[in-house]
Amino acid sequence: MKIIIVENELYLAQSIASKLGEHGFETEIFSSIKEAMQTDGDVYLLSANLPGQNISPLITQFKNKIIILMVSYINNDTVGEPLKLGAKDYIVKPFMIEELIRKIEHYQEYQDLKKHTLLYQEYLENLLQEIETDFNVEKLVTPIVIQTNYQRLVDKVVFEYAHKNNKLLTFIPLGNKEWRDKLNQCNTKSLLYITEIHTLKKTDREYLLDTLKNYDFILCNTSDIETDFETITLNTDSKLYDQNEILTIDDYVKFIVNSFQYKFPDTELSKKLGISRKSLWEKRKKYGLFKKK
Repeated sequence: MKIIIVENELYLAQSIASKLGEHGFETEIFSSIKEAMQTDGDVYLLSANLPGQNISPLITQFKNKIIILMVSYINNDTVGEPLKLGAKDYIVKPFMIEELIRKIEHYQEYQDLKKHTLLYQEYLENLLQEIETDFNVEKLVTPIVIQTNYQRLVDKVVFEYAHKNNKLLTFIPLGNKEWRDKLNQCNTKSLLYITEIHTLKKTDREYLLDTLKNYDFILCNTSDIETDFETITLNTDSKLYDQNEILTIDDYVKFIVNSFQYKFPDTELSKKLGISRKSLWEKRKKYGLFKKK
């Protein structure tokens, strides 16, 4: 991690750099805002009092980095306005180096979590983008059981609902042996997404349904299990291929045509299926899978 120290008091800057170096950090020192803005650091330790210099341009340019203000006193100019511009935190001089490192590590961990969350969100959106549904998530009221013939369809609805309502989900797959512990550790105010109820024995299922009376949840049910909770049905005629499911030849052809007809021309699509273009056309006609113009 590279730390840029922007401080006009050279002795103080060198002292901070030396102590950070002892903890394994790479540092550079600048007394000029203009020069510091030409750098590419991970963390910026920025003195809020640089005579004759405006710190705002640096904060604006690096607001997505970790900017920690070093201040001698706290007021709107030294702390309030810089935080509004994008600085992450402040520390009052003189300070212990351990306190500064704690702040740096805290915000580094926070940024890493944001990157991981974005990665998983993008992956999930890509994974579910081929699934079509006209279900209006704004009409979804929890707690609720969603009866379906395809779990991934419900996955898409649930994650869209959570995103639009800014809710954090707790995912509890009941095929996991630790599901009881995970359920009992959940905050009753959190939204649970529960799947695989068909894997439970009758006694476990009864325990689950009784316990859920205290929670807000969405339960995905792919079997014929009845509950006392409000239930809606959400099915699809165009299930995507699932590696745990054996499809008929006809279903597999329908899946391939549905999934790839806009990615490959018919010549290449029929070749990959091992059939002629005429046969592909006949199957399109049979299944009603013509391309939308």
